[in-house]
Amino acid sequence: MVDMIDVLVIGAGPTGLACGIEAERAGLNLLIIEKGCLVNSLFNYPPGMTFFTSRERLEIGDLPLPSLNVKPTRAEALEYYRRVAERYRLPIHYHERATSIERRDHFFEVATEGLWDRHRTYQTKSVIIATGYYDLPNLLGIPGEDLPHVSHYYGDAHAFYQRKVVVIGAANSAAVASLDLYRHGAEVTLIHRGPELSRHIKYWIMPDLRNRIKEGSIRAFFDCQVKQITRDHVCVEKSTGETFHVEADFVFALTGYHPDFDFICKAGVELDPATMKPLCNPKTLETNVPNLYLAGVIIAGKNTNEIFIENGRFHGKQIIADVKRKLAEP
Repeated sequence: MVDMIDVLVIGAGPTGLACGIEAERAGLNLLIIEKGCLVNSLFNYPPGMTFFTSRERLEIGDLPLPSLNVKPTRAEALEYYRRVAERYRLPIHYHERATSIERRDHFFEVATEGLWDRHRTYQTKSVIIATGYYDLPNLLGIPGEDLPHVSHYYGDAHAFYQRKVVVIGAANSAAVASLDLYRHGAEVTLIHRGPELSRHIKYWIMPDLRNRIKEGSIRAFFDCQVKQITRDHVCVEKSTGETFHVEADFVFALTGYHPDFDFICKAGVELDPATMKPLCNPKTLETNVPNLYLAGVIIAGKNTNEIFIENGRFHGKQIIADVKRKLAEP
């Protein structure tokens, strides 16, 4: 057990770091806990990834992000956030996962589990959950989804040269992966349950993918659902009910991700059953649980395309202003 903390932030992504910076500026006693490494989700992005947004929209703590490009690379972003954490000397416990948040009379007890099965409990006056959503993929719920050649995350294309690869999905991740795989010599088939490519695909990517599909460089099947994955093919069902097989050495099920709804529910946060959006004050970002706040994409529920780093980075100012107000009260 440690001394009482003013603010405990769960998650050391860009939004969690921004919350921590505001707490430090306010002179509050702060702790950030992170289940992985610094900006863990960004670290797990494909190595050669370039951000969709411009560098100034990724900046936090009034520190500029140096980049040779208008849109920074993953490597540049990782270096930048390391510099931010060092500049503000943010107290971060790495590889320590929050397992529960229990409300007491006037404070919370946050239990964690770290490496080597090490357990800790912290007492804090307020909690900010900024855990993102990249760790929990939207599962298809079909036979074969757990086979070793199936992944919900895309990395580097080289290993799939001259291999048959099926990409399931038609949003940004699926679009980028399909184009990258094609340009590295893979035989790519895109399968999507909708009638066309997602309207959320970035405008500079959409024409490229449409042209590759039109010329036949990338095969695409729309209005189709994958019903089963085997060791060497996927079974696909058309909207008409007709089924067919597509050969596949590897499968990328890039169907999106979602926040950890179970975790925030267990903390007492109420969710809208249709959208899974948490009950949250839009001005302070405080939930229905007093002194428990949410920051970043977790606020958006299922609609994870509503909040990104560029707008989530401002949530810390709203939250810490309310925390300071409450701590100043008798």
